[in-house]
Amino acid sequence: MRENKIVMKKEKFHIEYVFDKVSKHRLWNYLTTPAGLSSWFADKVSIEANRCVFSWNKTQEEAIIAGIKPETSIRFHWVDDEDENSYFEFMIHIIELTHSTSLEITDFAEPEEKADVIALWDSQIEVLKRTLGI
Repeated sequence: MRENKIVMKKEKFHIEYVFDKVSKHRLWNYLTTPAGLSSWFADKVSIEANRCVFSWNKTQEEAIIAGIKPETSIRFHWVDDEDENSYFEFMIHIIELTHSTSLEITDFAEPEEKADVIALWDSQIEVLKRTLGI
């Protein structure tokens, strides 16, 4: 008997966080370096060429850097993600009116998991803000 695998269509979403008094350069380092990412995103991060290994407790996930625009955006694609079109991306903007730095995160989630994924990002960004001293 053949098992039918149902693959849910993931939805793309964007969330934005504002970082007052944090330079674009400083935030970029926390989004793109092993030391920066391991201070808020994962327990341990290693980057070699365009491959990243993220470790949480005893779990490891591998991602490929699918695109990078220095000090502006970095896009990761999980190696084991069956949806070839999905990714997560960090994009830095400067808000002209206030000169604050904002971080836009683009990610994908199945509709019934979207709220949980956003809550996870909210939690991780709170850790990042504490790490940055804000």
